[in-house]
Amino acid sequence: MNRINLRSVSLFAALSLTAVQLQAQSVEEMQKTAVQFLEVTQAADGSWTSPDAVGITSLVTTSLLMSGESADNAVVKKGLDSIVASQQLTGGIHATASRFQNYETCIALLALAEANKDGRYDTVIKKAELFLRGLQWDEGEGIETTDGRFGGGGYDSKQRPDMSNTQFLVEALKKAGVAEDDPAMQKALVFVSRAQNLESKHNTLPFAGKVNDGGFIYTPAGDGESKAGVTENGGHKSYGSITYAGLKSMIYAGVGKDDQRVKAATDWIRQHYTLDENPNMGQQGMFYYFQTFAKTMAVVSGDEFEDASGKKHAWKTELTQKLASLQQKNGSWTNPADRWYEGDPNLVTAYCLIALHYCQASEN
Repeated sequence: MNRINLRSVSLFAALSLTAVQLQAQSVEEMQKTAVQFLEVTQAADGSWTSPDAVGITSLVTTSLLMSGESADNAVVKKGLDSIVASQQLTGGIHATASRFQNYETCIALLALAEANKDGRYDTVIKKAELFLRGLQWDEGEGIETTDGRFGGGGYDSKQRPDMSNTQFLVEALKKAGVAEDDPAMQKALVFVSRAQNLESKHNTLPFAGKVNDGGFIYTPAGDGESKAGVTENGGHKSYGSITYAGLKSMIYAGVGKDDQRVKAATDWIRQHYTLDENPNMGQQGMFYYFQTFAKTMAVVSGDEFEDASGKKHAWKTELTQKLASLQQKNGSWTNPADRWYEGDPNLVTAYCLIALHYCQASEN
């Protein structure tokens, strides 16, 4: 009897190992063809899509590094050189006349931090970090701490802050080595908390309790806004990509898993768990959703995530399979619902490679 049990356990372990190996093999094959695509689409100056598209170039470079390419690889090095060449005297890393200075600098910092194993980009990163601190909406912009804009990041110093820019700000600061209790991180947490549809001591804005489902909206600035629209009572609908972004940002800023904000956001994603759409947005922003989903799951879950019905999801396997079903023969991905530049195969392929990085069996 014991021998039978031992044989059963051994067989189960062997089958499990085979499944892990197959997943790893699948990820590697997808990465290989995607990397080959991006090698072909790189411009002579090291950029992707456009010489002024610093954000896209930085995302692609980050995705190549996350796919196992070395910082000294010829294609990656050209990308990194292009990013460094875009650093302005202010420390910002963006096109000269860019209206996306925060976004581009944040994404550029992520790429440089990923390549900075030997400290070669320490000075560039520090200058960019200081620039981002200066752009953050706080007392320097003459606003009170009670203002819905406080602590957030916008596209630049003149555009109101939003959750997309703020999630990249928090992630960039974290990658730069900024501590959870740093004033910049805690100010960002104030903004993030107010973007959550959850009335609490952290969010007393007029619309905080109108939906009260724990999900997130695009911005709490002004009268608030959600890309998913409004409810009948004037609330702002929560939606998938930004809820994952908000939850991830809270955890990066040191909020514990027992905090009511984290619990409420986690419950929201349990109720809306899907890889068939960006919840409450349909196919819009689908690939942005995938990479934010993967980053967030990596910090809130192990290999499995249980939805509100009690069903357990092997999210890494499910996301890998979803991306495999959408990858084109040339190795790229693109979104027919071309909103937020997701018709650009360079951008979308970068999103997918980043997502696949978090799907690898070695990630936790």
